[in-house]
Amino acid sequence: MILQSIDQIDRHHRQIYLSPHYDDVVFSCGGTLGLQRLASSHTLVITVFGGAGSGALTPFAAQVQRETGFGASAQEAVTRRKEEDAAACETVGADALWLDFPDALYRGYDSREALFGTVRPADLNIEEQLAAILLEIRSRSPLAVLYAPLGVGHHVDHQLVCSAADRLNQQGVNIKFYEDFPYVASPGALQDRQSELGLKMEQELTEVSTQLPDRLTAMALYRSQVPQLFGSEEKMRQMVESYTGSIRTHFPGIKIERFWRW
Repeated sequence: MILQSIDQIDRHHRQIYLSPHYDDVVFSCGGTLGLQRLASSHTLVITVFGGAGSGALTPFAAQVQRETGFGASAQEAVTRRKEEDAAACETVGADALWLDFPDALYRGYDSREALFGTVRPADLNIEEQLAAILLEIRSRSPLAVLYAPLGVGHHVDHQLVCSAADRLNQQGVNIKFYEDFPYVASPGALQDRQSELGLKMEQELTEVSTQLPDRLTAMALYRSQVPQLFGSEEKMRQMVESYTGSIRTHFPGIKIERFWRW
């Protein structure tokens, strides 16, 4: 089901995932979503940066849109990505809610280096607004577990969602931080992020061996993103199989999705 506003969140939503963009949660922990569906747990995926903004596209944004098969309209891109997300969330049995904070691509980050660099001071108010929204969500579903990106890969939007979630984490809210895929598959990327945060973390492993096919099916529904991020659907599948199998190498064939707490 597609929720139209935060007002529709209630106590039945016991697993709430924060996705910086339309694909991040399914890409990172779609197997866990599938497990929770089997357990009849009511899950919700909230896309934070789901808006198109109101300004003209920068040359970099226009280039990215061409590479992903979109036209010159940011709204067209958002509409198509919502369609992809709705289909993917249905596949893994999750409700979806789309917030309208503009993607960094539409906030003036005008190069790949900027997208994966330092959050601009002007964007820190987004973190504050998001933290307030998370408190509202918490009041509507106080027993829910919240899941947020760890920020591996350093995308500015992932950093902002991680920081906003950490504000609640420091207040004792039950939050698990998931590994941002595919960025976490780059050698050293996880360790770099953990070192940057400077926190003592505890890992939590979830076996998703039987649910991995559903995750892969759902990932493939993000047709605008798979070629850009993976090259092809086959390479995507190989990358997922390899990474989820690498977490517990002494148990061949066991596929794992990993979360972190601090």
